[in-house]
Amino acid sequence: MTPRSRPAHRIRAAVLATLAVLTAALAGTATAAELPRLVEGEGRHALLVDGKPFLVLGAQVHNSSNSVEALQQVWPAVADAKANTVVVPVAWEQVEPVEGRFDFSFVDALLTQARERGVRVALLWFATWKNTSPQYAPAWVKLNNTRFPRMLDAQGKPNYCLSPFGAETLAADKRAFVALMTHLKQVDEAQRTVIMVQVQNEVGTYGLVRDHGAAANRAFAADVPAEVLRLQKPVAASGAAGKARGSWSAVYGDYAEQYFHSWAIARYIGEIAAAGRQVYDLPMFVNNALRDPLAPMAPWKSDFASGGPTYDVIGIYKAAAPKIDIVGPDIYMPESAKVEAVLGQFQRRDNALWVPEIGNAETYARYHYAILGRGALGVAPFGVDYADYSNYPLGSPHTDRRMTAPIAAVYGSFAPMASQWAQWALEGRTRGVAEGDDRQPQTVALKGWTAKVSFGEWQFGERSWPHLKDDAPPSAAKPSGGVAIAQIGDDEFIVTGQRARVRFEGDASFKGLGTMLIHAQEGRFGPDGRWTTTRNWNGDQVDWGLNLPATPTVLRVKLGRY
Repeated sequence: MTPRSRPAHRIRAAVLATLAVLTAALAGTATAAELPRLVEGEGRHALLVDGKPFLVLGAQVHNSSNSVEALQQVWPAVADAKANTVVVPVAWEQVEPVEGRFDFSFVDALLTQARERGVRVALLWFATWKNTSPQYAPAWVKLNNTRFPRMLDAQGKPNYCLSPFGAETLAADKRAFVALMTHLKQVDEAQRTVIMVQVQNEVGTYGLVRDHGAAANRAFAADVPAEVLRLQKPVAASGAAGKARGSWSAVYGDYAEQYFHSWAIARYIGEIAAAGRQVYDLPMFVNNALRDPLAPMAPWKSDFASGGPTYDVIGIYKAAAPKIDIVGPDIYMPESAKVEAVLGQFQRRDNALWVPEIGNAETYARYHYAILGRGALGVAPFGVDYADYSNYPLGSPHTDRRMTAPIAAVYGSFAPMASQWAQWALEGRTRGVAEGDDRQPQTVALKGWTAKVSFGEWQFGERSWPHLKDDAPPSAAKPSGGVAIAQIGDDEFIVTGQRARVRFEGDASFKGLGTMLIHAQEGRFGPDGRWTTTRNWNGDQVDWGLNLPATPTVLRVKLGRY
C-alpha cells in the first residue's frame, strides 16, 4: 500500500503518535534544562541556568563569613561588586555538630537572602579537607583518630591530614553531603538559587607525598586502575619509559607517589559527589592550590600540596571522580606570565575553565578580561565582603569599596550582556587579553581580522611623538588594562575593556583590499538583549585606534573593506 492509499484515520494516528513522541522529548528537554547543567560543543563549554547560558560574575566570601550574622557584611559588598553569584562555604561542623543531627538553618537563611537580592549561589562543601586540613570537620571526627584515621608517614607517625583510606570518614562525610543535597532539593529545586557545588576545598597534603597506612600501602602496590591508564599516560622514571600497565611505581616512576595520592583523594571525592548527585544533580567542581605553572615538570619535592588536582593530574581526577565536572584553579599569583600559563593549563576540551578563586587586589581585576575572553564559565574573586579582615598580600589591603570598585568596574561592563557573552563563548567567538607585567602590545587573532592591543597610551596621538615620549598617561603607572572581544559577525565585534588601545587590521585574506571603520558605537545591551547606542565614536576619537578609558566601556564595532 502506498502512502497516498493509506486510510485517513491511520495517517492521523501516525501523525498524532509522532507528535506525542516529540512532545515527550521536548518536555524531557525542558525539564532537564530547568536544573543548572554544563553543556559542551567542540571543546567549549557553558553553564546553563534556567535553560540559558549563564556567565558567573562571582564573589567569594571569606571562610568565616558563613553565618547568618556575617551575611550582613556580605550583601553590601556583593552589590557593590556588581556580582550575580555569591560563593559561600558550608562547613560539615556547622551542619552536623552532633553526629546524626543536621542543622541547615544557615543554608536556608543564605538562600532566602540571596533570592531577595536576585543573586545566585555556589556552595563550597568544607568537610574532610579544607586547604588540606580537617579544620572544618566536626569535633567528633577530628578528635577520633581510631575511627577517623590520619595519614601516616613512612615511619608510621600520624600526619595532620585525614586519610583518604578512612572508610568511616568517607561514609560519614558522604552521609552529611547527601543530607545537604537532599535538603537543597527540597528547598531550592523550584527556585534553583544554587547553581554549582564544590566538593571539599584545596585538597592534598603539604609535607607528605602520600599516605603510608596499611590500606594505602596495599593499594599503592596494586596495579594502576584501567580508567586511570586511559586518561593519564605513563611517564618517565629515572630515565626509563614508564610501563603501559602495572603498579604505580612501574607506570609512573618518580611521579608514582604523587599520582597515587591524587587518585586516592579523587576517588574519595568522586564517591561523595556521585552520592550527592544521585539525590540532586547539580554541577560539581573541585578547586586547586597551584603548583608553579612555569617551572619545568618534575616529581614532587614538597613544593606544593601532593594529591591535589594540579594541572598535571587532571586526567587522574577525571578518571577517579567522573561526577566532578570541573577542576578549577585558585589564582593568587599576581605575575601575568603565571596567570596566563594557569589559564592555558586548566582550559581543556575535557575541562571547562572556571576560576573559583582569584585575588581581590586591584592588580587582579585586569585578568578578568582575559579569563572571560577565553570563554570561561566565570570568575570569583576571594574575600568579597566587608568583614574587617584582609588576606593581604594575597588580596587587597582594603575591606571597603576600595576593594570592590575594581571588580565592579569589570563586572559592570559584562553584566548587561552576561548571558549573550556566555553564548558567544560557547560558540567560540570570544577572546581576551590582560596587560602584561612587561607592558608590551598583544595581538588577538580573529576571523578575517587581527586586533592589536597596546597599553599606557594617551587617547590621542602616539607615545613615540617627541613631546609625548616622556609624558606618560596615568594608566602607564602600573599594569591595569584589559580587553575582551566577541566577534558577532564576519566584520562586527563587541569590544569591552579599559586602559587599552585597540586597532583592527585585516588579515592575509584581504589580499590588498583596503580596510576601514564603518562605525564604533558606545552603548549597552538592555535586559531584552537589544543594543542601545549612547555615543558614536568618530574623527579624533578613532584616528588613533579605539582608546578605552579608565572607566570600562562597551563598543559595537563594524568594519569594512574596499
